[in-house]
Amino acid sequence: MVGKLFIGCPVWACEAWKGLLFTSVATRSQWLPQYSTAFNTVEGNSSFYALPSLETALRWRESVQPGFRFALKMPRAISHECRLLGATADLQAFLAVAEVLHAGHCLGPSFLQMPPDYSPRNRPDLESFLRDLPKHLPWAVEVRHPSWFDASAHEKWLDELLRELNIDKVIFDSRPLYSKPPGDDSEKAAQVRKPQTPVRQTVTGRHPFLRLIGRTQIEEVQPWIHQWAPVIAQWLANGLEPFVFTHAPDDRYAPPFARQLYAAIGEHLPQLAPPPLWPAEKSGPSEIQLTLF
Repeated sequence: MVGKLFIGCPVWACEAWKGLLFTSVATRSQWLPQYSTAFNTVEGNSSFYALPSLETALRWRESVQPGFRFALKMPRAISHECRLLGATADLQAFLAVAEVLHAGHCLGPSFLQMPPDYSPRNRPDLESFLRDLPKHLPWAVEVRHPSWFDASAHEKWLDELLRELNIDKVIFDSRPLYSKPPGDDSEKAAQVRKPQTPVRQTVTGRHPFLRLIGRTQIEEVQPWIHQWAPVIAQWLANGLEPFVFTHAPDDRYAPPFARQLYAAIGEHLPQLAPPPLWPAEKSGPSEIQLTLF
């Protein structure tokens, strides 16, 4: 049985999507409902900086289409400030938000992103923290220190731990972004912020989790689209449910990036349903659409 593909963007709130993805008259309160008709998942990066209230989480879950999934980013207070130690209160607050979404059947894997200097020397803390996470909720982990990619003892230890706990390993691929010098200010800023970590295709759970970092000009990302498309198609053919997020230095270009990747996956998997029309497309072509496509 072919698995279900979850594909989306790093945000759902982007003013530049009016007339492209959103209808040109969409209000901010309509952005998430309209986004969820075009894509079936989103990275909840805002929770890294500040947790939403339970009322906001409830509003989110009531705003999306059936089958939609939020992939929340665990707060930096847990991962970066406390470094997983003494973070009980922050974790409980995060879990309360996650449970609201879980109860509404719209929670995808919440992902823990560790800081670049969090190395295998911290293995005991990481293992203890991961073992204590609620087993009924889906999780993913992103590591960035080079030692976790040693193709030897440290990498093997982490992969085996994640497989044992059925936790997915985040695949972070920034190769497209760094494939050439920045072409505009957004790419220049992105190359300062985004790390370059070795790329693996490691699967440790049922939800392979790929964060693909592109460029402003989508044609410059084509080699990686065509590299990842058959891999994702094979995950689906194996019955897995991948979560794939297309990042662009300028969020304006993330939706077309996701659409092109989806189409490329479909070339390897004819069973994949055609993508839905975007709300803006249902209301007629726009000047922005004609420019982008």
